[in-house]
Amino acid sequence: MNEFKIGDLKIKYPIIQGGMGVAISLSGLASAVANQGGIGVISAVGIGMTEPDYLKNFKEANKTALKKEISKARCLTDGVLGVNIMLAVTDAEDLINIAIEENIDVVFLGAGLPLKMPDKILEKGFENIKTKFIPKVSSAKAIRVILKYWAEKYKYVPDAFAVEGPLAGGHLGFKKSDLVNPDIKLSTIIRESVQEVQPYIEYFGKDIPIIAAGGIYTGKDIYEIFQSGAKAVKMGTRFVTTYECDAALEFKESYINSKKEDITIIDSPVGLPGRVIKNEFVNQINRGEEKPFKCSWQCLKTCNFRNVQYCIAKTLFNSANGKMHDGFAFAGSNAYKATKLQSVKEIFDELIAEFELTKLAALYPVTNELAIASA
Repeated sequence: MNEFKIGDLKIKYPIIQGGMGVAISLSGLASAVANQGGIGVISAVGIGMTEPDYLKNFKEANKTALKKEISKARCLTDGVLGVNIMLAVTDAEDLINIAIEENIDVVFLGAGLPLKMPDKILEKGFENIKTKFIPKVSSAKAIRVILKYWAEKYKYVPDAFAVEGPLAGGHLGFKKSDLVNPDIKLSTIIRESVQEVQPYIEYFGKDIPIIAAGGIYTGKDIYEIFQSGAKAVKMGTRFVTTYECDAALEFKESYINSKKEDITIIDSPVGLPGRVIKNEFVNQINRGEEKPFKCSWQCLKTCNFRNVQYCIAKTLFNSANGKMHDGFAFAGSNAYKATKLQSVKEIFDELIAEFELTKLAALYPVTNELAIASA
């Protein structure tokens, strides 16, 4: 596994931990991944719910909690750290500004096209900011739109793109029917994305690496997606069942105890399909049962909180705290493959070993066949 670069930022291994909210990937998991040579990512989604008085002022709680988690992570690692920010949240601009003020290495921008950027960034200039900006998209078309807009408007282009396929967990940027369409493959989207960035790489004279995400679980998966042109991978599900993951043990056990048939798609109140692990709460919402709640602040711009079946933020925070009877676990398509708790170091060791074995098998197929036959 070669070193991965995003501009002048050097990462020992091309492994990025996916940002998982609410309160699944905070400073604990992010710092552990960074210490192993990957990029550890703090999710800013609903992060203020970790503050005891968040109901009094959710917006301020988000700011306070994000600063705290970045500071905690910096005390635990000198590795590369990122923040994942959903553009769909009401205070996205505030969270982006805080991440930059805290000198975070990388900001992942998802749940919307990052076209209008905060004024503070534009005043200072992208090139004068330490932080790298990586939009998270689900298609080469989205990359085309972002590149064209940024090039014309800002005379700058994103530092990389994270391309998430249909096998990812959580909210998904695909139609529900596309999630079960075998013809829609991450490898195809990656190849299309690599072609899309090429003219801008040449014009701006900077590399724009493609990061693959969604359904990647093993070192073999990493090697195979690299053959499509990806330079790194982003993995969320694989890091949930680690000791260092910030979620409660009950949340992690829902992965370990799940079967393949338990991984299912639901309709989220935010208007997107979401991949989850089926449990009694999921059965209840599928039956149409209402989960009454009081909204203290419209955290998502598009949430029609007066007419939704349940509060997605509260539901996810419940499960992060182990209250699985009042929530569910977002999960990728391979969540059922988890069989035990492991350390982040053990995960890295496994991924690297599997990657190198797959690479050797590809380089020396005849030798590999003979070895298998001898065994």
